[in-house]
Amino acid sequence: MKMMKLPVERSDFPTLQNKIMLSSCSQSAPPQAVIDALDAYKYSLIESGMEWGEWIEHVEGARKNFAELISCDPEEVAILSSVSDAVSSVVNSLDFKDDEGICVTEIDFPCIGQVSLSKKLKQGVPVTFIPHQNHMMKKEDYEAAINENTKLTCVPHISYYNGFKQDIKMISDIAKRNDSLLLVDAYQSAGSVPINVKEMGVDILVAGLQKYLMGIPGITFLYIKKEISAEMIPAVTGWFGQSNPFAFDLKSTDYADSTRRFNTGTPPIVNAYAAEAALKYILNIGVDNIQAYLQELSSYTIEYAEQLGMKVASPRNSAEKGATTAIYVEHADKAETKLKEEGIVVSARKDIIRIAPHVYNTKQDIKRALDHLKEWT
Repeated sequence: MKMMKLPVERSDFPTLQNKIMLSSCSQSAPPQAVIDALDAYKYSLIESGMEWGEWIEHVEGARKNFAELISCDPEEVAILSSVSDAVSSVVNSLDFKDDEGICVTEIDFPCIGQVSLSKKLKQGVPVTFIPHQNHMMKKEDYEAAINENTKLTCVPHISYYNGFKQDIKMISDIAKRNDSLLLVDAYQSAGSVPINVKEMGVDILVAGLQKYLMGIPGITFLYIKKEISAEMIPAVTGWFGQSNPFAFDLKSTDYADSTRRFNTGTPPIVNAYAAEAALKYILNIGVDNIQAYLQELSSYTIEYAEQLGMKVASPRNSAEKGATTAIYVEHADKAETKLKEEGIVVSARKDIIRIAPHVYNTKQDIKRALDHLKEWT
């Protein structure tokens, strides 16, 4: 088993002192820089009591870093608390004509379908679920479902279930031919594969921090192309969605010019501290470098799992998958608990265990996890 050179120092990650973390599809190990950022917020409370100017600087730092990550203008990024909040805000801010509807893939995370169906229940907006083929999508699936009446098409960049990675530009081309907006859930991809929203033709993108971006829960970034967001009136708003929040103008609404209008109330300050540091850490490594390293670990995971006689649920072609490899396991939730007792953190979903390494993992980490999994099952 040839060992690769790690692109980071494992000592940068305190969690690795007593755990093997292979759960980046759910929660990655935060680097020391993120822990230090959390301490910085804590000490700002202890030493200063209140530091609004400093706090907002970190919020804006996080926004700027995320914009750099996906190659957009910071003004095109709003900050909310969860992907569910962000998608709800977008869907409920769109005006649907009588014959216009939403397309959602059957491999989307549940909240995407649930938000869309709430629009159907409230206003009768039709929702079409594009069928998957063994938890994967094909071009013809999109061509058959998206039409001139599709107002919004929702897709995951990478499937939360089995790591299947989609060609977003291809899907965008189909959506654009039908004048449909394209919303991409990048929660499972941001930080592990390069994203350029302009080149990929993405209209709306959402992503949180605790997965491959190495942050913590409680903060989500919402990108909306400025030409689109400028024409939208947010269904959910607040004082930070205004052009000048500190005008404290009770009797008027003056939305920010671009996607910032989708900000709501006081931003999640402590989460922004962590996000700013995590994003800086990712940008310093380089997402191209991260992707190359994870592709090698991904290939090894499939190879070794099949060597052990395990059934892999993920695509075999590395071009069609992200870093996560899903393995069919009976009683997956119990297997997750059993491995955690051995100091190995993985993530179960339905009938699979997801092995989701990051730049701090080695092939030896994966071998140990799979050996324990095989022994238990």
